[in-house]
Amino acid sequence: MADRFQLRVVTPTSEVVNEPVFEVYAPGTVGEFGILPDHAAFLSSLEIGIIRFRGVDGERRLAIREGFAEVSDNVMTVLAEDAVAEAPADMLRTELTALQEVLDDLSVFDEEFEDTDAEKRWTEARLELAK
Repeated sequence: MADRFQLRVVTPTSEVVNEPVFEVYAPGTVGEFGILPDHAAFLSSLEIGIIRFRGVDGERRLAIREGFAEVSDNVMTVLAEDAVAEAPADMLRTELTALQEVLDDLSVFDEEFEDTDAEKRWTEARLELAK
């Protein structure tokens, strides 16, 4: 039985993580899920949120912006729209306030509501990293 598996986090512009890990917790669209070594083959869509993983250097977190996760043969590949390990909290707080003001003036039936709400959730996820 393996004690680690390979985690790869890839965005359209870069490979953010490629390292052996002991465990991963990710925000699936139907709820958070965890992956350990020798996990069965698995495929899930991902929601905006925080992916946590523990490797040889301890626990780390990334904010991810939607995507997919696949687990096969002790490799977990995350294909995300975006992923960041750090975020400037002050700027994000200002951005979050502005996005909330826009959402307060929109109806859920307005065309821009869904995109603005997704941008707000992405801002909240990055702000969570700063804590």
